[in-house]
Amino acid sequence: MVVIKMAMLDAGSTQSTDSKDGDNLLEVDRLRKWFRVKRSIIEILQGRQVSVVKAVDGVSFSIRRGSTLVLAGESGSGKSTIARLILRAIEPDEGSIRFAGRDILSLDKKGLMWFRRNVQMIHQDPYSSLNPRMRIISIVGEPLEVHGIKDRKERDEIVLKALEEVRLEPVDEIAYRYPHMLSGGQRQRVAIARALVLKPMLIVADEPVSMLDLSVRAEILELMQNLKVKHNITYMYITHDLSTARYFGDRIAILYKGRIVESGDIDDVINEPLHPYTQALIDAIPEPDPSSRLRDKSIRIRFTMDVYDESGCRFYARCPYAMDKCKYEPMMLEVKRGHYVSCFLYK
Repeated sequence: MVVIKMAMLDAGSTQSTDSKDGDNLLEVDRLRKWFRVKRSIIEILQGRQVSVVKAVDGVSFSIRRGSTLVLAGESGSGKSTIARLILRAIEPDEGSIRFAGRDILSLDKKGLMWFRRNVQMIHQDPYSSLNPRMRIISIVGEPLEVHGIKDRKERDEIVLKALEEVRLEPVDEIAYRYPHMLSGGQRQRVAIARALVLKPMLIVADEPVSMLDLSVRAEILELMQNLKVKHNITYMYITHDLSTARYFGDRIAILYKGRIVESGDIDDVINEPLHPYTQALIDAIPEPDPSSRLRDKSIRIRFTMDVYDESGCRFYARCPYAMDKCKYEPMMLEVKRGHYVSCFLYK
């Protein structure tokens, strides 16, 4: 079970995390990352001010060991930026990230090696995330070499075992193939094996099945679930697809324009969405049942060209229930046990 603990804050303030629970593997507190938008020569000559994109703006959450937190939202909501910040691919402007009780933003070189051995990533694209000039045995074995396992025979044994765990058979044949000789599902299994060989505590999975055929997605998610149970792996699962999120996650945080607008147990959030943005996401999920065509669906988004005021609710310009007070940032409220929402409708 993933715990996201956020205090009830005054309007306009950011979310906070209560990190008293010693079972938390990852704790993110008030994380912020803004990007400056480059200006053209003409814009510079015209004296146009530099604008910023608030990709991540005061995000807080924590993940308990052996559980799965889903970060969900549309493209541009800040999901992948959060992943890059946690992996220290980019540095935050503000906030803190604690992993296994250690502040990762203050780690030295030796500490970073420890951190990167214990936190691995599965990328979205199985086609571009693998080096086409390397054989599978070298691709999966590369992290072992980087982290000090120099003996070739030992590395190969670990790699073959990892390929067997992700069900790439016959292992002896697959190991000596190149990525272009494999299907998309097989390539993603290679990516999972590469993340698995270092026996990490946390795996960040960024849309790991979005580029795969529908028939393969369930197999990959089932494999990841089995590995989670077998190795006590903690996942941060990033997706825009709530149907796979429900299958794979324990708890969920809904992101919109760099902020968490709703969080809670995944069944509670999907069965009883509180925030208008979450309601719109749920309504947009296609259903295989033909009778669902007859059910009324109300996609709760107001189509407007208005520019939202970033000092208030980010969803204000698109929300059908918008009120004047929504021009101020709503606090995060616990509407029911463990189910939080940032919306004045529930004040």
